[in-house]
Amino acid sequence: MTFDAFAKGLLDRFGQVLPDRWRPSSDYQIVFPNKHTYADFLKQTCKEPPRSVGNHDDISALCVKQFARHYIFGSTLPAARLLEPSPGEWAADRYWRYSLHGRKSSYLSFPMIGRLVELLLRLNPMARDALRLTYSHLFLDEFQDTTQIQYDLVRTIFRGTKTVVTAVGDNKQQIMRWAMAMDDPFAAFDTDFNPKRTPLHNNYRSSPELVRIQHILAQELDTESVEPNSMTMNTVAEESCAIWEFQSPEREAEKLAEFVVAEMRKHDLRPRDFVLLVRQRTIAYAKVLQPAFTSVGITLRNETGVAGSIALQDLLVEEVSELTICVLRMAMMERAGRHWTECQELVSSVRGIGLDEEVSHSQLAKELDIFASSLRREYPSPPKTNQAALELVEEVLAFVGQKQIVSAHPAYRQENWLEKVLESIAVHLDQSATASGRWVETLDYYEGIDAIPLMTIHKSKGLEYHTVVFVGLDDDAWWSFKKDKVEGMAGFFVGFMRAEQQVVFTYCASRGNRVKIAPLYQLLELAGVRYLKVV
Repeated sequence: MTFDAFAKGLLDRFGQVLPDRWRPSSDYQIVFPNKHTYADFLKQTCKEPPRSVGNHDDISALCVKQFARHYIFGSTLPAARLLEPSPGEWAADRYWRYSLHGRKSSYLSFPMIGRLVELLLRLNPMARDALRLTYSHLFLDEFQDTTQIQYDLVRTIFRGTKTVVTAVGDNKQQIMRWAMAMDDPFAAFDTDFNPKRTPLHNNYRSSPELVRIQHILAQELDTESVEPNSMTMNTVAEESCAIWEFQSPEREAEKLAEFVVAEMRKHDLRPRDFVLLVRQRTIAYAKVLQPAFTSVGITLRNETGVAGSIALQDLLVEEVSELTICVLRMAMMERAGRHWTECQELVSSVRGIGLDEEVSHSQLAKELDIFASSLRREYPSPPKTNQAALELVEEVLAFVGQKQIVSAHPAYRQENWLEKVLESIAVHLDQSATASGRWVETLDYYEGIDAIPLMTIHKSKGLEYHTVVFVGLDDDAWWSFKKDKVEGMAGFFVGFMRAEQQVVFTYCASRGNRVKIAPLYQLLELAGVRYLKVV
């Protein structure tokens, strides 16, 4: 699970044992503050500090970014009030007091939840020890992007225990410093857990030629980087990497669509074997790219687009969304053997049926059979309105058991989060219904099985594709590169690492220059990547 889900589950279970000063209301709300939130708070709520703390100028001098990173979240929470706080500490304490007790319900961000849970476990050894007994092993993935909040929680729970703690990551792929990732979490891990380091030199994803280019990029981030061993065969006879320059975005879209069609035929690939990556503004790129791909019979889907009130890529990994689609595939598809097995496993897990409970599994199989028959009679074709889609989704939820789902997935205990997810599933299901009137096409469209994903580099993290296309390698898209070259280079490296066999970069002068990002072009030239003007 994510750190946020882990921490929220603990707060929901044990939060009411926190001291009065730090105890949130049981019906607390989740909020997502930004720099404007903190700036307005400092300006409106903290303009007149006590004389013992400072004056208005001391508060005005606080950097908004540092106020959140350093004062609100920078260190573990004190059990008692600070006796002589600095202006920043006083303002941060005021922010906590207002968030926890300033309104009818508490308003908490996920970083605040992480800090509260760390305090809770520090003050309650019994709860902490129960966690230590629960988990014999802890695996920390993408460790390079761990925040101080997340790391402090892990340290409070597991340092000095017999739990086997394994942290895996690569500092060269650190792209979350803007979201408070630690500068070097591995150094802290070395100090606190005295781990054994095991370098991983085998690359099981990328072809030898891509690994060679990746190494040149990696050395820019870490001069001591060791070239990995590619454990994958090269399946592309032509160039593995190239830069294409276009006269217009429209010609760029046409060429990319033609390229994808040709590669699919040549290498027997599916649309989902490709990805189009952009730095930002996926909607603007999609407006030009989608018509070109539609003209060749391929759907291009903006994965960062919104279904209802939730980003599409986030919706697809929601537990209720996965469960709903699994149930529908089990009920509506003619050959549903695999989906039947997956559905029984998912529902039994949610209902807490153990592997050895044969009678309960047999009863569940009968229930699934009856429910599937009922759904097929009631919905012989996909729903044609949003209301009908919502009613179908609610039927699935009622069958599985809403209380059981909420119990199995603590995030749904939040006041209206489950409602938002259900509404978003219905919106996307309604939008996915195709003219064919067949369930299989609708469900495939819902999951994007026959669509090429368009997404940002940050959203691509952890995924992999046969061919990666970077659209828009220019100053306009990479506007922050010069301000933070390290993070920009890391983002570039992460996107490149998604590819198994091919990488294509595109540039169009009408979108922007390439002066600020000249170091990226120089690295690609150093790696021998060919530059081609496409007419």
